[in-house]
Parts: sequence; C-alpha cells; structure tokens
Amino acid sequence: MSQENNEEIIEDNQEINQEQENKEVILQKELDELKDKYIRANAEFENIKKRMEKEKLSAMLYANESFAKDLLDVLDALEAALNVEANDEISLKIKEGVQNTLDLFMKKLEKNGVKSIDEIKEFDPNLHEAMFHVESKDHESGSIIQTLQKGYKINDRVIRPVKVSVAK
Repeated sequence: MSQENNEEIIEDNQEINQEQENKEVILQKELDELKDKYIRANAEFENIKKRMEKEKLSAMLYANESFAKDLLDVLDALEAALNVEANDEISLKIKEGVQNTLDLFMKKLEKNGVKSIDEIKEFDPNLHEAMFHVESKDHESGSIIQTLQKGYKINDRVIRPVKVSVAK
C-alpha cells in the first residue's frame, strides 16, 4: 500500500470517528433530555397523586357537612323544648325524654365530627356572626355580651357561626 492510501484510510477513519463522536454527543443529549422529561413527568404524577389523596380526605371529612347543617334545626328544636317550663309529672317525664334524645343526638353528631363551638368572650369573625352591636359600660369593645344561637363545626370547618351580640 502506498503512503497516500494509508493517509486516505486514516482520514476516513478520523472522519468516521468524528461522526461517531458527534452521534454519541447527540444521543447523550437526547438521553439527558428524556431523563429530564421522565423525572418531571414522575414528579408531576406524584403531585397529582398527593393532591388526589388530599381531596379524597377532604371529601371524606366534609361529606356530611350539608346533612349536618340541616340537622342543626332539629338540635335547636330539641334544645328549645327543654327550655319550656314543666310543672306537672307528665311534662317532667316528657322533658326527661327530650333530654335523653338530645344527649343521644349530640353523641351521634360528635361521632360524625360535629361539635359545638366553645364559648369565648372575645369576638372572632371566623367563629361568630355579630347580630347586634350594643353600647355597654360593663363590657370592653369587641367582647361578646350575649350568645343568641349556638354555633357548630364539622371537624375544623365552621358550619354555623355562633350568633352573638357584641359590645361597641
């Protein structure tokens, strides 16, 4: 073989090697891009999965909210029945039965996450609804003077605020 042939072969080999290296660089770049897409898609999938779990939990916790709200009227009626004056034995027995029914009703509501909002003396717009603002020398401004209607929560969500009168 001649020197020229050898040089041509060497040049051809160098070109082939250069093309191979270029292909490898391109393939490595494509591989890196695909890995990045995979990582992003996997992260997005995990985020969707977490969001679905959170929404599922929220749906389970608050599924009975509308039903519980409707039952508060029944609860109010039972409490009102207890405030009726009972003088004779029959009325006292009826009142005792209403009290037992109310106790059982409250236990069932609490079992399903419904609880009355604890009374506090300072007005909190997250828990209270001010029905009246009253001038008062005996109370600080913003303090609750009177509770007009009990409020209730289901888990940590207010389903009916406490209705109150507030000092000016």
